[in-house]
Amino acid sequence: MKTFDGLFAELSEKVTSDDPSSGTVRAVRDGVHAAGKKVVEEASEAWMAAEHEGPERTAEEISQLLYRVQVLMLALGLTLDDVYAHL
Repeated sequence: MKTFDGLFAELSEKVTSDDPSSGTVRAVRDGVHAAGKKVVEEASEAWMAAEHEGPERTAEEISQLLYRVQVLMLALGLTLDDVYAHL
């Protein structure tokens, strides 16, 4: 099972390796605007799942939202410590 920190480490490695076949690398290269749009999309899907599709589907959508938030962080060059400083 992955954790938020573990996922961030994994995604950071992918971005550092700059593997052109990686969807994460492509998503980071697409930039902040595209990453932000995906965050908004996944947030709305998580909300709709919570309203209409039950806990399991909601958890799936939230996992996709967390991934997209991390892609946005990487596109901006933010670290976990940057974010944790505000929790």
